[in-house]
Amino acid sequence: MPVLLPTSRSRRQPQGADARNRMPPDHAVVIAGGGPTGLMLAAELALADVDVAIVERRADQALVETRAGGLHARTIELLDQRGVADRFLREGQRVQLAGFAWTRLDISDLPTRHAYGLALRQTHIERILADWVAELAVPFYRNREVTGFAQDKTGIDVALSSGETLRADYLVGCDGGRSLVRKAAGIDFAGTSPTLSNLMAEVEMREAPEFGLRHDALGFHGLSKTESGRVLVVVTEATLARTGEPSLRDLSDALVAVYATDFGVKNPAWISRFTDAARQATTYRKGRVLLAGDAAHIHHSVGGQGLNIGVQDAVNLGWKLAQVVHRISPDSLLDSYHAERHPVGARVLKNTMAQIALLRRGDDGLKAARDVVAELLGMDEPRKRLGAMMSGLDIHYDLGEGHALLGRRMPDLDLTVEERKLKLFTLLHGAHALLIDFRDARDSDIAPWADRVRRINAGYDGAWELPSIGQVTAPTAVLVRPDGHVAWVGNENQHGLEDALTKWFGPAAA
Repeated sequence: MPVLLPTSRSRRQPQGADARNRMPPDHAVVIAGGGPTGLMLAAELALADVDVAIVERRADQALVETRAGGLHARTIELLDQRGVADRFLREGQRVQLAGFAWTRLDISDLPTRHAYGLALRQTHIERILADWVAELAVPFYRNREVTGFAQDKTGIDVALSSGETLRADYLVGCDGGRSLVRKAAGIDFAGTSPTLSNLMAEVEMREAPEFGLRHDALGFHGLSKTESGRVLVVVTEATLARTGEPSLRDLSDALVAVYATDFGVKNPAWISRFTDAARQATTYRKGRVLLAGDAAHIHHSVGGQGLNIGVQDAVNLGWKLAQVVHRISPDSLLDSYHAERHPVGARVLKNTMAQIALLRRGDDGLKAARDVVAELLGMDEPRKRLGAMMSGLDIHYDLGEGHALLGRRMPDLDLTVEERKLKLFTLLHGAHALLIDFRDARDSDIAPWADRVRRINAGYDGAWELPSIGQVTAPTAVLVRPDGHVAWVGNENQHGLEDALTKWFGPAAA
């Protein structure tokens, strides 16, 4: 018999007809999956005082296998916006992580405090995120999976493998590439089928291996030493015929095909198989069901973008979902999640497929193409442009015509606020929206939104510079969303401010 965990009641009390027709939900939001995306989304919702719970099939956050290996610059910025980046920086190694088809992209001269990546295995990333989520008192339903759901006009009933049913306002599928939530919702997963198969494993070897990267007619391969002293193997298989759970024999055969020996491979800690299948959910939302992370998009691991865009999905979705749950914004605000994040996912699939096309075979034509690409990426402008793309620093949401800042990440400026020096990201730690006025004026009347948007008078004397764009005209004021993206830019007047406040933060309070 499963052990039932205590559940908290919703922090939001139903009003009007809803109060007469139904009981409060068990949770306002249920998240299926407690990986990096689910954990980040839970933290975002908890910061917004939303009653959120995670359903996770594992008993704890322990991961046996190596999955993602690091955080890109924009993800580190997002963690900095919440005041937790140092927790990760203390444990990881700062490196130039960005690359394109094995060509390293040095982003150290891009305009960000975090002009680097962080080499840190997913097991550590999850542990740190889970500790933060525990501090925020988010309940877990562990050793359980979501097995189905039924939604109606007032909520959604979520069935668990333990036999329990949770009532919620919304369900978010963060349950990976084979997402049951996505399948049960009937959301298509469009894209391309595999053209190559890789094995990854952590093993011991009786013979000294040939450490380093290799490229040949089969594909790309690499052997490196892990933190534990074992060998991390990545090898392209000679055939797509082998599927399912890989065996030690599969790994041995793949090594022999590439290196003419398996180096006496033995005692695998784990072996996994992954392909270059590239698929994306045709919609990130269907009624009360939303998707994020691998449940919404899968692609090959080259470029290391998967975990990062999942965390970024969560930060884009969290504050919007919180406002809808709290009845601040209409349900239609959730449609902007798909509108903004689907193009980002599509671009990642595209650049990943381009990298695989360059890497998958070692013939002379592709070698020449890789040499040409490497030569181009040695030039400053292409290097900066692709470095900003691969690190997530150039993400631009289409919010219409206007200033170059509109829809882009807000730089972490060194501000002067009430005669104190302050980093802008410090003002975003509580996941609140900001109206920052640089004119030292008092005429930006946002009183009807004062409970949702914090107004700041600030001074800043430096240049305004954006990755891949360069310097831009200094604004007189900016409206910054909780995810750190600019929703409105002021010049000499407040034209459009009220519309932007209403669009993103709901109607004016009476």
